[in-house]
Amino acid sequence: MAAAFLLALSAVAFAASPSDAPTVTFRKIFKSSYPEFVEIKITQRGTGTYDIRQLDDEASPAPFEIGAPLTQRIFELTARLRNFQGLDLDVHRRIANLGEKTFRYEKAGETHEVKFNYTLDDSATQLLNIFEGLTRQESDLSNLERAMRYDRLGVNDAVRQVEADYNQKLLPEPERLLSPLDRVAADSTYVDIARQRARALATRIRATH
Repeated sequence: MAAAFLLALSAVAFAASPSDAPTVTFRKIFKSSYPEFVEIKITQRGTGTYDIRQLDDEASPAPFEIGAPLTQRIFELTARLRNFQGLDLDVHRRIANLGEKTFRYEKAGETHEVKFNYTLDDSATQLLNIFEGLTRQESDLSNLERAMRYDRLGVNDAVRQVEADYNQKLLPEPERLLSPLDRVAADSTYVDIARQRARALATRIRATH
């Protein structure tokens, strides 16, 4: 009985191995823009990495996580798109270069991906908007934390950018910015206008998320 129980536990642990978790990857390459390179990987557990940089910069993926509702939405849209298997999303028309986008699905050795410049597919557009929003959100977070550490006078501009993106509903999970906003609001070494802006924005986010 004990041996069978241990065997069952081992099987569960193996099934739950992170390497076996389905993963959706978004990559965007857009030369002469900022950023030129974006790669975001999300597992079905909501954990993953992001790498946002210029093409000449060294790869530096950093860990991050998203909430269960957003994770579920990403994988629901991926399922609607047949896990990108045999998919053609591009409009195949002569339009401006908007950057090469790639969606990739990986699970236990199974890999499917699709590349496109522009698509009219509704599910793909929704998925793209989520990843573009995560790109903006992580960039805002990095810029704010960098300003807090190295450029105290630039903190107000960083908070103002977060506020502008929040007002335009571009941030998928704005509550993830609450911690640095609270630190700005509570730190008297930052200029008053930055503290007031951060406090007001944090209040608005808490009221709606």
